[in-house]
Amino acid sequence: MRKLNLIVVFSKDLKEALFCIRAKEPYKGLYNFVGGKVEKDEDNETAAYRELFEETGISKENIKLDHFMDLNYFKYENNIQVYYGILENEVKLVEEKNKLFWLPINEKLLDNKKFAGNYNIPHIIRQIKVYLKNGVGIDKY
Repeated sequence: MRKLNLIVVFSKDLKEALFCIRAKEPYKGLYNFVGGKVEKDEDNETAAYRELFEETGISKENIKLDHFMDLNYFKYENNIQVYYGILENEVKLVEEKNKLFWLPINEKLLDNKKFAGNYNIPHIIRQIKVYLKNGVGIDKY
């Protein structure tokens, strides 16, 4: 199975998440989380931090990533590892191939014509918010 990762980066106030506009297929032209492939013989967490830094300039010193869930697509032979983190300080974003945007966490994430993943994005954010709810009180969206 091919291993991939998606990294959900929240702003400090948890009102926005970091997205890229995909420059290539799949989902070319749509908003998606940053992430990429886990290299052979690379551990999963190292791959998540590497992809995050390569695509955004956000380093381990700026954020603590937590492995939250995996999405396994057996028919496509894809294992997508979902990590999340809350940005700890201001960072000047450095784009690699995909343009980066901070977007509000709201119902617009349900627009399947603008967001990749066939509704996985709102599902992932909602699940993380449910998990964090007691600790940080992010109820609305």
